[in-house]
Amino acid sequence: MSHPNVLLQPLSELETLDFGGFAQRIEDHFANGRRLLSLFGSPSSDPADSTPELHAVFVDREQGLIHFRGRRQGTQHYLSLTSEFPVLHCFEREIHEQYGLAMPGHPWLKPIRFEGTNLKRMNDYPFYKLKGKEVHEVGVGPIHAGVIEPGHFRFMCYGETVQHLEIHLGYQHRGAEALLRKTAPRKLPPLIESIAGDTAVGYALAHCRAWEALCGLSVPPEVEAIRCLGLELERVAMHLVGLSGLATDIAFLPGSSTYGRLRTSVINLSMRLCGSRFGRSWFRPGELRFPFNQSHKVDVRKTVQQVQTDIAIINNLFQKSKTVQHRLCTTGTVPTPLAQEIGLVGMAGRASGLPCDLRNELRGGAYAQRPIPLVIESTGDCWARGLIRIHEIDTSLNWIMQLLDTIPEVEAEPPPKAEPRPNCVAVSFEEGWRGEVMHSIQTDASGNIAHYKVQDPSLRNWFGLAQSVKNNAIYDFPICNKSFDLSYCGNDL
Repeated sequence: MSHPNVLLQPLSELETLDFGGFAQRIEDHFANGRRLLSLFGSPSSDPADSTPELHAVFVDREQGLIHFRGRRQGTQHYLSLTSEFPVLHCFEREIHEQYGLAMPGHPWLKPIRFEGTNLKRMNDYPFYKLKGKEVHEVGVGPIHAGVIEPGHFRFMCYGETVQHLEIHLGYQHRGAEALLRKTAPRKLPPLIESIAGDTAVGYALAHCRAWEALCGLSVPPEVEAIRCLGLELERVAMHLVGLSGLATDIAFLPGSSTYGRLRTSVINLSMRLCGSRFGRSWFRPGELRFPFNQSHKVDVRKTVQQVQTDIAIINNLFQKSKTVQHRLCTTGTVPTPLAQEIGLVGMAGRASGLPCDLRNELRGGAYAQRPIPLVIESTGDCWARGLIRIHEIDTSLNWIMQLLDTIPEVEAEPPPKAEPRPNCVAVSFEEGWRGEVMHSIQTDASGNIAHYKVQDPSLRNWFGLAQSVKNNAIYDFPICNKSFDLSYCGNDL
């Protein structure tokens, strides 16, 4: 049985257009109200041609995933669409950086993470400049206090008010995608779970579904249910740590301590279920590695009930606190039209009124039998991004309690042996806690991995953070930053 979150196509059947037709097809999908999930490149199937093939993936509520590609014909160029559709800006910049493809018409083409030979260009990054005697720049990072990952933030300020923020990333140079392409398939999952460690379950499931599609594997409904259980536990845990951090930044100490304590309860539950507080090694393609029996079900139910009881108290205090409202309301606002224009996804998009949630749009696995309610806020400020977390935690916990009524006991079994189909491409998406995660795997004529593409929602949302800070006081940046809670490592592949 196929899963709506993954689309498998033989390369010979994948719709292929020239660059002009490819751009026109993108415009047509936008005109028809379809949502763009990804635009990425892959090496040309012709070894003598250095021009990449371009892939676009859209989602349609009726048709599901739509995947097509573009190839250069003759000497034609790919003409940038960013000026018309700003949602494409990060994708076109990434393709330009990875493959050197010219993008005539792009408003400001520059590297997005400084891969490979672009590393030597980091110090030449063309920051936007504002002129004026009273305009000053404030640089933060790339080295930060504590354990924050490296990233540079360049503020252009008039007094204490931020006029422009530019975010300069790419300091990790991990080469994750290149490593995935040359690693044996059986060794891939531990690497994939470490790409963005706070989304280990989301990444693992996106990989599982893509690899299962390539190998013709399927898992029974009860295993799909446990996968969704793991995904929701990860969502709850990360929303709790995000609320704890947000409360810390505004000195709301009851929230800082209580949300953090509850997060520990949830990740300790994950450890009892799979041996890892972060859900690592829980899921593998075609396999459930750990049994789920009656004692596990009792443990989940008891823990969730305890969290529900305690979180209701702290949520009430958080939402009623005048100091919390004063610091978060109207701070870091991304209004709905702007959020749609730049393509915010995940909880940041939903906080700005966008109905972007693949659990609702595609409804695969346990979400098909038991739909999960869509949570949306409209104000697009830090308060909304906090409320999204609060309401999504409640929604996920309630959903888990309902799910427990239907999950039978499941024994761990080794995966069946299967080989990936040759000359195929599988694109797979999972709605992680931060937003949609994509894994795309393409095989060659021998069934080996020819190309592996990964996409974290942070790639799209960093620009949203930069927009949220405009016309805010510079001392509000830590609150805005924590309210988005984006991944440096998920961006710096």
